[in-house]
Amino acid sequence: MLHHVQIAAPAGSEDRLREFYSGVLGWAELPKPPLLAARGGCWFAVPGRGGPDAELHVGIEEGFQPARKAHPAFVVDVDATAAAVERAGHEVRWADPAEIPGRRRFHTADPVGNRLEFLEG
Repeated sequence: MLHHVQIAAPAGSEDRLREFYSGVLGWAELPKPPLLAARGGCWFAVPGRGGPDAELHVGIEEGFQPARKAHPAFVVDVDATAAAVERAGHEVRWADPAEIPGRRRFHTADPVGNRLEFLEG
């Protein structure tokens, strides 16, 4: 079982990330242990079937460069998630259905440019 995935972000971006991951996607922010909280960043519970499935940890990285190829993929209600992402002003790029037959999916970027994939369960 996967516990968490970590992505990077620049210093000072936590409020924008909270707005996206909690405000747009509806993921609950998790408290960081005090010693780790001093480093900045934020953690989120990624909803799964029947409760949290895994965590997304966003860590602050000096010299940050957004992940444009490597990315986490989350199983979601793709229509509802795509609508929420678009309402928040983020681009939704639907993938060609022939690439992975039977799996509707789209890509977007978080507020700091990290690539994210959302796919139908």
